[in-house]
Amino acid sequence: MNKQLLVTIGAVICGVYFTACESFLDQVPDDRITIDEVFQKKATSEQFLANVYNFVPDESNAIDGFPWVGTSDEADLTWSGGPNYPVNIGNLGPANQQFEKWGHYYRGIRAATYFMSRIDENEEIRTLDGQQRIDQYKAEARFLRAYYYFQLMQQYGPVILLGDEVISPDAPGSELQLPRSPFDDCVDYVVSELDQAATVLPLVPQRNGQESAAEYGRATKGYALAVKSRLLLYAASPQYNGNTEVSDFTTSDGVPLIAQSYDQAKWKRAADAAKDVIDLGIYSLYKDPSGDPVKSLDGVFLQPWNSEQIMVRKWNDVARWDVHCMPRQAGGWSGLGPTQETIDAYFMADGLPITESPLYVENGFTNVDGLEIYNMYMNREPRFYHGVTYNNSVWQGGRMNAPAPITFYRSGPNGREGHPTDFSKTGYLVRKNVGPGTNVGSGGNGQRQERPIILFRLGEVYLNYAEALNEYEPGHPDILVYLNLIRDRAGIPTYGPGEDQIPVPASQALMREKIRAERRIELAYEGNRWFDIRRWKIAPQVMGVLHGMDINQDGNAFYNRVPTMTPHLFRPSYYWWPISQYELDRNRSIVQNPGW
Repeated sequence: MNKQLLVTIGAVICGVYFTACESFLDQVPDDRITIDEVFQKKATSEQFLANVYNFVPDESNAIDGFPWVGTSDEADLTWSGGPNYPVNIGNLGPANQQFEKWGHYYRGIRAATYFMSRIDENEEIRTLDGQQRIDQYKAEARFLRAYYYFQLMQQYGPVILLGDEVISPDAPGSELQLPRSPFDDCVDYVVSELDQAATVLPLVPQRNGQESAAEYGRATKGYALAVKSRLLLYAASPQYNGNTEVSDFTTSDGVPLIAQSYDQAKWKRAADAAKDVIDLGIYSLYKDPSGDPVKSLDGVFLQPWNSEQIMVRKWNDVARWDVHCMPRQAGGWSGLGPTQETIDAYFMADGLPITESPLYVENGFTNVDGLEIYNMYMNREPRFYHGVTYNNSVWQGGRMNAPAPITFYRSGPNGREGHPTDFSKTGYLVRKNVGPGTNVGSGGNGQRQERPIILFRLGEVYLNYAEALNEYEPGHPDILVYLNLIRDRAGIPTYGPGEDQIPVPASQALMREKIRAERRIELAYEGNRWFDIRRWKIAPQVMGVLHGMDINQDGNAFYNRVPTMTPHLFRPSYYWWPISQYELDRNRSIVQNPGW
């Protein structure tokens, strides 16, 4: 067996997702192990599969791992030295890569394919657990492979489809000159893989035929159908459905890589996929027993394995997200601040936007329990109080044992005067999904509030369904049903004819506007907005100069909309991530994305 393949396989089985593992090659002398033995033993085969899961992204790392929050229009990052900064100022390119994931996901794809090609050989698993367990493991790998293709398609658009071919680590470069496939072909392939996996995967994580908490985080039928729902929604959207602005984005043979003709049936396909998830009947919107909307919204993220969570990454170090978003007062880094544009997007308590609600007052203050609260922050919907830490709002958590007001003005405890880098540039911080039990920042005791990171949840699927139905069959009653379920859980009036409801949008265009507004707030800071503004092709209108409060001022002068210190530029090339020059040099058949 060649040494390169041995090291590759050893590296694959060392990274373990579900359970901790020491270095495999440190335990077994490398002159004795063979790849055949890996797939003859149950433990080593399961370790191999565990590493295939290890390529699932850790989206809690919004600072230097994933740019989808800090480089969209919904939030601003504190630090100019991080990898988000070059993206925001327009300094991204094939030779100046940030967040490069092309090679990462293809390594996951190759690992999944290799596992699928060998796992049938494992007689030990077959003897102990039966053929059903081998079939399940293969379906898990098939799902993961499809999911990694989806991740590539989100970021880069059309991809290279490798199929079931096992590519040797020492394959000559001539065998790796593979072209990208048209986006619709990629969609059809990934959907077929997800469908095939879904027919085998269990509804709930199981061990020995019974639901098992120890197996939480393993792929299920819901995982596969949820990924399919989002993928088909994207495929039906203007970026991919009749996008004539990229007519010259073609294969070397002149075949368009993005569909040039609009196909309304794609919306039906997306609606059906979302409904398939709903019809599983095993998920429901999480609601706190107290009935408090804010506690319900908090619980979606802070209560592990609740009824709304469909796909999660198990037991991440979510403390990174917590400490990035916590104020300095609590030992945090004041690192992620919602923009004023996001603040203005939250509805009022009457369920109306600030531009329509009589409750909205921008100037002046209201005394609340002895604290002067700017009227802009009064009478807002529960999702605002769940999602945002604003000036003089109360926080408890981290190293703060007692509740106290948080301030962001220049000379305050969290202001820019007190620290050279750790201050919010917008005068706000993200509060959503921040575990108050985490205390790992400055002066902390190392405690972490552990919970899985949500990658897909039912709230998103409801909004996927409503959006797709509105495009395919405007006026369908399910549009209001599922939009109203989201609003009801959020604690705001629903759409309808009742006295306690607000008027139903009168046209398809108005309904589209309301669904998009709902999605913006319900899914804020979860990594969806970056892709939504691109697939809707509204990024040029909403990016650019973004705003916050005037953090250079004290007192009432703080409450003044000013541009953030960091521009969030959007160029035509920013619809898709550039493929790195390294990958282009290795594979001359790759067509670069438009504008790079």
